[in-house]
Amino acid sequence: MTKICLVGIDGLRLDQAIDRPDPIAPTLARLAAEGIRTDLEMEVPTISGPGWASLLTGTTHAQHGIRDNSFIGSRLWEYPDLLSRAYYRNQSVRTFAAAAWRPLVDPVGPAGPVIHPRLEQQWAGKHQVVVRDGEVYGYETQDAVITAGAVADLGAMGREVYFVYLGETDIAAHVFGSVGPEYAAAIRRCDEHLARLVAAVSARADQGEDWLVVVVTDHGHLDEGGHGGDSAIERSSFTIARRFGPDQTLDWPEQLAPHQLVDALLTFIPAGSP
Repeated sequence: MTKICLVGIDGLRLDQAIDRPDPIAPTLARLAAEGIRTDLEMEVPTISGPGWASLLTGTTHAQHGIRDNSFIGSRLWEYPDLLSRAYYRNQSVRTFAAAAWRPLVDPVGPAGPVIHPRLEQQWAGKHQVVVRDGEVYGYETQDAVITAGAVADLGAMGREVYFVYLGETDIAAHVFGSVGPEYAAAIRRCDEHLARLVAAVSARADQGEDWLVVVVTDHGHLDEGGHGGDSAIERSSFTIARRFGPDQTLDWPEQLAPHQLVDALLTFIPAGSP
């Protein structure tokens, strides 16, 4: 079975991170050079709630019903997320989700969660959820905590499907704009977190395991900061996929809609027993 580590970096512009003579995200640039990059066009409104819901559940805005970050009208309980679907496809699959944007993972609150809590699987040790609050304590520190938890679990458990969310880039763009030094510094820190995750995956691949690392974002940002509209930069997203292990060949879609990401990832999870 190919194990999956999906890393979501909120509001990341590739033109600022790697599509420049001096990439400020060297880990992401290396993954793109060694793997496969696919451009995505997000649905409007280009807001995190509907964007991550589409990416993580494999549904369109019309299906999941989310139009903004209030999650009013949500039909998420009808649409299991990637981790849940992987487990339902093969009940030997163990899953892990970590995020400091609570609507993605926290069942306590008015919004979300996008990723179903699956308490029975948590009690059985099949599913682990790490929740932090970046809105209260700041994403710079909480992304670091999220990464540390994921790296520790990768080393100790090596579960079959991981989702790790990093949010500092989005906040930096909102506050300072997406073309200045503050946004660049946030990108660098997120890339350092990504480097730790990739190193943990590589260590397991060196032991003979087969791994797929995929990085994705939910929307772009205007130069002055902000998103939600239908401009090309706001709708801009991507996947960067790189395989680690004995066989590093990768069959990955050259064209992909946001709601097709889950199905693309599930092709690496065989039905039934591994």
